[in-house]
Amino acid sequence: MRFLKVGGAALNQTPLDWRGNLARILEAIALARADGVQVLCLPELCISGYGCEDAFHGESVAAQAWDSLREILPATGGLAVAVGLPLIHQQQLFNAAALLVDGRLAGLAAKRVLAGYGVYYEPRWFKPWPEAVVTTYRDDGREVPLGDVAFDLGGVLVGFEICEDAWGRGEHAPRRLAAQPDVLLNPSASHFAFDKYPTLRGIVAEGSRTAHAAYVYANLVGNEAGRLIFDGATLIAANGKLLAENPRFGYRPVQLTSAVVDLHALRLERRRVNYPGAGGGERTAQTLAVPFAAAEAPERDVAAARRAGAAYDPFARSTAGEGAASRVSPGGAPPRFEEFARAVSLGLWDYLRKSRSRGFAVSLSGGVDSSSVAVLVWGMARQALAELGPGGVAQALAHLPELPALLAGNGTAPAAQGTVGRGADAPALDEAPDQIMARRLVARLLLTVYQGTENSSDVTRMAARGLAEQLGARHLELEVGPLVAAYERLAETALGRALEWGRDDVARQNIQARVRSPGIWLLTNLEGRLLLSTSNRSEVGVGYATMDGDTSGGLAPIAGANKTFLRAWLAHVERHGIAGLPALPALGAVNRQAPTAELRPPADGQTDEADLMPYAVLDVVEQAAIRDRMPPVEVWRLLLATPLPGIALDGRSAAGYVEKFFRLWGRSQWKRERIAPSFHLDDENLDPRTWCRFPILSGGYETELATLRQAAGLA
Repeated sequence: MRFLKVGGAALNQTPLDWRGNLARILEAIALARADGVQVLCLPELCISGYGCEDAFHGESVAAQAWDSLREILPATGGLAVAVGLPLIHQQQLFNAAALLVDGRLAGLAAKRVLAGYGVYYEPRWFKPWPEAVVTTYRDDGREVPLGDVAFDLGGVLVGFEICEDAWGRGEHAPRRLAAQPDVLLNPSASHFAFDKYPTLRGIVAEGSRTAHAAYVYANLVGNEAGRLIFDGATLIAANGKLLAENPRFGYRPVQLTSAVVDLHALRLERRRVNYPGAGGGERTAQTLAVPFAAAEAPERDVAAARRAGAAYDPFARSTAGEGAASRVSPGGAPPRFEEFARAVSLGLWDYLRKSRSRGFAVSLSGGVDSSSVAVLVWGMARQALAELGPGGVAQALAHLPELPALLAGNGTAPAAQGTVGRGADAPALDEAPDQIMARRLVARLLLTVYQGTENSSDVTRMAARGLAEQLGARHLELEVGPLVAAYERLAETALGRALEWGRDDVARQNIQARVRSPGIWLLTNLEGRLLLSTSNRSEVGVGYATMDGDTSGGLAPIAGANKTFLRAWLAHVERHGIAGLPALPALGAVNRQAPTAELRPPADGQTDEADLMPYAVLDVVEQAAIRDRMPPVEVWRLLLATPLPGIALDGRSAAGYVEKFFRLWGRSQWKRERIAPSFHLDDENLDPRTWCRFPILSGGYETELATLRQAAGLA
């Protein structure tokens, strides 16, 4: 055989969803068979789900995964399929990939390098497999090899790297390549983070170049377990060049990518260069011969592969990269803007359907944070409809039985007493049918509520109303001022004195934020929705949020993004749109405002930056203090050395900002512990559950801050 068709599939799995996970695996195998794929790679732990967490400790999880493996076997006739599962061997749990060949279990490769940093806790559950060790796994009276093993499939040599095995190659790479594989399979569960994808592409390309082999990388897609989002990247490379990559952040639960590789050219290259282990000596990795008569790749695919380049350089250009690249950053948008829109919207979609919620609710204040959340839900609905079509959306949200009729135009979008602005059933005269359908879907899935007090302005009220109308959301307005007054009267009666702004400032601000919580929760509960918290990372870091007020919600989709990023992102969406979606001019009314909580009397001119510090300063301080673990005095020196346009700092003012941050950070950890689950976006994440742990009670940096004050001449 000269030409082999290989494939990888991105799967949207759910921990412990045995029937659903199995169905998607079988669908991927069926798609691969129809496409002529001969060797298929599926993601890491895709049978059980990657995010089972401490459920992995229970023997029943591995046992149920093995039962699912048995059900997959009959579907692999004529194919070789790698599928991930947890495996108990000698009372230890391993992260394994089973190679199923023509209806039989050929063997089990075990993960050697476990990820135990950042969001990963694999050593809590799994044991790393030792290098170059192969043993026997026994089940049902059969024996199969387990460990650091490669497979000779009828003359095609297949090896494994399981996710972190590739990221942590290092000094072990030559040993892993000793089997001289023709194909390396990498089943992965690698979370999304900003700017990570170019590194991943390089790892895959370099892996194929180092091995002079074909390399197939298959990742999970979507919000698997609640916090981590997976981009669904499937990459195929050969001899250092990418052959195929799929569009990331797809809404389809199964996405196949395939390419034809020229085995003759790969082997010729290995003979030509000084390849590890190619000296004819004994191999240090065990290779198991497995009977497998793979058919030649379909002629149509071979012809396409031949057209891609010359005989000994058949990988001159990507056969699918253009689509993948254009999907990530079209129209000159900064890549982070596109990734943010696509990743968080997909995360919201999966949370909606997996939690079987009947929609989202947002307390829309007319400010940057709540507007960002509303725009992300709008983007979610529009992207899902564009990719899946009305039938696919209705199928994915089958717990909403009214959707088929609604999307077909036979039903009516939900109406409510007090709906403000143009409703979903009153489309503009020039709207196309698909736009009307999108508006109906947004109206069904997104409820926004503006809750005003005497301190609220017409500017924010109209900004919220205008944005909700342009998005197509169902929008309500509530007046909660009388409730605030009633609570204040209760307190005044109990205390025997009047409340005053000078004396009771924080408490009077907080009661306004907290009074907004019961109403939006009531509306959320009445309709079976999920309330989205609007907290951002900048405010989470310094506790500039009212617990059980603006932090209320079951999910905090923007808690991983800072205020500076959100303001720039919304400005871009206002002018240019995002993720293939149109611009939103209504955001102009949001973007022209200085961020404000609107909790003090209007005459005070309250702004967030006056309460805290300039957001540009906060970004520098937070990154240095929390991500880079610098002490206050070093943060101060860095801040003074950092140019910040429009902001003049001297030693005393900079020290004041740094001290304020550390004091607020230290005493607000209890708030971060109670923030709703959030999505991981980058290495500045403050989520104490997955990334940034800090004691609830601490010394508050008193010694370190004394050093800072002395250095700044404030002691």
